[in-house]
Amino acid sequence: MKNHIHPRHSNAARGDFEPAHPERFVAAQKSTWVSIAVNLLLTLFQMIGGFFAHSQALMADGLHSLSDLLSDVLVLYANRHGNRHADANHPYGHARVETAATLILGAFLAVLGAGLLVAAAMRLQQPDAVRTVSPLALGIAAIALVAKEGMFRYMLAVAKRVRSQMLVANAWHARSDAASSLVVLIGVGGNLLGYTFFDLLAAAVVGVMIAHMGGKLALEALAELIDTGLDAKEVEAIRRTLRGTPGVLGLHELRTRKMADNALVDAHIMVDPRISVSEGHYIAEAARQAVLAKHHVLDVMVHIDPEDDRKAKPNAHLPGRAELLERLADGLGEPALAESRVVFHYLGGRVEAEIHLPAGQQTDAQTKALQAHCDEFASGNGLFRAIHVHFGHAHN
Repeated sequence: MKNHIHPRHSNAARGDFEPAHPERFVAAQKSTWVSIAVNLLLTLFQMIGGFFAHSQALMADGLHSLSDLLSDVLVLYANRHGNRHADANHPYGHARVETAATLILGAFLAVLGAGLLVAAAMRLQQPDAVRTVSPLALGIAAIALVAKEGMFRYMLAVAKRVRSQMLVANAWHARSDAASSLVVLIGVGGNLLGYTFFDLLAAAVVGVMIAHMGGKLALEALAELIDTGLDAKEVEAIRRTLRGTPGVLGLHELRTRKMADNALVDAHIMVDPRISVSEGHYIAEAARQAVLAKHHVLDVMVHIDPEDDRKAKPNAHLPGRAELLERLADGLGEPALAESRVVFHYLGGRVEAEIHLPAGQQTDAQTKALQAHCDEFASGNGLFRAIHVHFGHAHN
């Protein structure tokens, strides 16, 4: 038996947009538009200033700001589409749009960083062509450093408040920009002090920083897209939550996989094999709700097992209810057995049967004789482990 609550489907018209997480959507939109405005100004400021100040490092940092601007546009797109409700084509929601956007952003940054590094290295091969930069570059680099560090702190605070992996990635991208601006500041300062190659060296370092950050983001996003599980500490915490649910006797095959800022969980839990189906479902739902309440999980699939199916003999080869009833009726010589309430337990590769007969129709001697007949039939039968006779109908 599996207990699963289907994801909520949006009732909005196809052309309408209703975010699944309004607070996260609004916060991400606001912070990203602020970042777009800042990065647009910095890109123009650094590229134009770097050109007239003859600073390769400042122009490289300008390209870094341009990459931020492009990534912000990508974040806006991913934030809108990733916040859509689940639908028929995406029953688990659209959260991995954020993951795909992070992968694209990371790959773009890795390529950009590698390009800047190669360009700086080639220019360093011609030391005679290296020029002294204008002091203007130093002022622009300082302004960029302050602006980018401020953006990092602002965006990280928003990302943590709404718990968005994509916004965290974008915030740390801003921090890498601040670090690159610091390198540019040092490079330009060294150039002005007479070490003219420092400007190109700073451009190369900025390229390495951009490539490293891009590679890291891309690898993390790729790990999520190939269904990498949660870390061992979080999996163990979920395991404790499931095992602590009243009625859960055991747990195995606990599996997790990331889904943007959330996770999907499925597990097999063991319950008493002789409880009712409804009670088993109740225990499964209680376990599911406990995980949803205590952990950052999108959904939980709980499979109910009456025994540890990793160790017990399989039951799939056993006959179904109709054939079992027929064999019981023939073996016990009770053709009316099919009209009685019979409960079957499939355990350890065999079947236990509980036969519930109306009360008052058998004497004590007849009752004992019927049970003895059942015991004799079961003892010589490879299919039935045991057969128990009860008088008085059990409640459905």
